[in-house]
Amino acid sequence: MPAITADTLTLPRVETPSAPQRPVRTVSTAPTGYEGEGFPVRRAFAGIASSVLDPFIHMDQMGEVEYAPGEPKGTPWHPHRGFETVTYMLDGVFEHSDSQGGGGVITNGDTQWMTAGSGILHIEKPPEELVVSGGLFHGVQLWVNLPKSSKFTPPRYQDIRATQATLLSSADGGSLLRVIAGDVGGHDGPGSTYTPITLVHATISPGARLQVPWREDFNALGYVLAGNGTVGTDARPIHKGQLAVFGDGGALTFAADRSQPAAEPNLEVLLLGGKPIREPVVQYGPFVMNTREEVVQAFEDFQAGRFGVIPAGRLPHTD
Repeated sequence: MPAITADTLTLPRVETPSAPQRPVRTVSTAPTGYEGEGFPVRRAFAGIASSVLDPFIHMDQMGEVEYAPGEPKGTPWHPHRGFETVTYMLDGVFEHSDSQGGGGVITNGDTQWMTAGSGILHIEKPPEELVVSGGLFHGVQLWVNLPKSSKFTPPRYQDIRATQATLLSSADGGSLLRVIAGDVGGHDGPGSTYTPITLVHATISPGARLQVPWREDFNALGYVLAGNGTVGTDARPIHKGQLAVFGDGGALTFAADRSQPAAEPNLEVLLLGGKPIREPVVQYGPFVMNTREEVVQAFEDFQAGRFGVIPAGRLPHTD
């Protein structure tokens, strides 16, 4: 990690922002758990109020795990309605298929953006060759809410290749920014979103300090994927598996410790923020709607087969 690197001296620079720095409200540690058929995750948003996260619903750091042959696991077929899933692969390979016949493969540095919208059946799993060989698996899955006006939009995919991310440098050249969606300092990422958001993977070199401008009408979160450092102008310590929640302002600050773990040479941070939707949220499992009645309807539609059917040749195993 990470798959995409670049010489920061040759990249466009993000100037040091003059806007007021956002204070750090909280730093929390993600608890660990298991998802799907048993792959390990860190629950990045656990314990954080939904009003603070809005427009985000859920985020898992998947892995980082080195699988032995026969160990890699995925998810069974499952439904979604009312939101978007964003899967960002740092290491390893993931296949995805859906009930509309869509599908694809994402690997090192790729992002797969699925708008579930009105409803879809979906599966994510490692390819057979990875199951046989084993190997490193590490990624992030983020759930982005859809506003009421877009909850029944037709499902769609965006496969954003690692090379499509907009690459930027911090003002001092000590940090590399990969903009996947949204805008940083006037530079846009390739992702197209119904809900205005910004998603950036930042690599901060040991001893470097990153200051980035941030839209004042967005919330602001920073999740540490690897390494150690500090966050905010008061230099609060932060490390792998921790989430920083920021208050109001127009700029974010992170700094990397001069000494880093041997296996994690840089501070790797996922920066995310979005314009709050400020609508009622009723979530039950894979359905994120505005009312309880809409969730009940989602269950009924799923059970009635209105989310489509599993394509022939992709039926679940029945051992």
